[in-house]
Amino acid sequence: MTKREKLAIVRRWYPNAMTTIDTVNQLIDYIEDVLDLEPTHIMMADSICSDDVNSIQYPVRTAEFLGPFKMGGLDGYPFTGLTGMGAFASHVPDDGAVYIYYGPHIGISKEGALGEIHRHGQSHTSGCCGAAKAGLKKLQDGKIKKGEISELDYQMNTIEQILLAEENRITSSGEPLLAATEVIYEAINKRINELVSQTKYNCHYVILMGSILINSDSDMGSFSALRRFEIIDLNTGKSQDLTAVFSGK
Repeated sequence: MTKREKLAIVRRWYPNAMTTIDTVNQLIDYIEDVLDLEPTHIMMADSICSDDVNSIQYPVRTAEFLGPFKMGGLDGYPFTGLTGMGAFASHVPDDGAVYIYYGPHIGISKEGALGEIHRHGQSHTSGCCGAAKAGLKKLQDGKIKKGEISELDYQMNTIEQILLAEENRITSSGEPLLAATEVIYEAINKRINELVSQTKYNCHYVILMGSILINSDSDMGSFSALRRFEIIDLNTGKSQDLTAVFSGK
């Protein structure tokens, strides 16, 4: 299957999706050509789901960055909090930048099925993101209780509370899993903003890339639907929104 054919499948659901390989290549080009930095001067953190498929489908070129520091738990929510962000910030080169890639993930099989992928060595599909699908099912069945968070399943319960807060929006959607994924993205984006605003970085730039990370079958690879690309210049305090440029709009 060609790259064009793969993109056609994914773009039925996410029109601005790019392969994650192209996303990383575009980012590195910008870092080198515009910011005049080398990838080895960039400390990377990601807040993406701890699902093993995200490690398997991680673009190889991200190894050119320092890191990654892992901030995310189930479906990418930054469960490491201020302590994690502070630790990550203290590891960055003085004359470099921090790069944070974050967002929930969702599966799209090569048959175009939403929320499903064929994993390596399996003859059947499995859910992706399993946590989002489980939370959605519990929401639709009316089984999420407001404020109910246990130590035994803290991360899953947190995802459930995020979904419950937007119950009407999700359950009234023609594609509830798509809506649930957007709701989780918005919660992650809000929390990343809170963490960044309360963290001191001893470097030149903070690079924020928020996306919907799209997994597919083992022979399809992964894709990224950009929601935010912002550069914060720590010397001037000014930020530059490059989302439209990077998403091809």
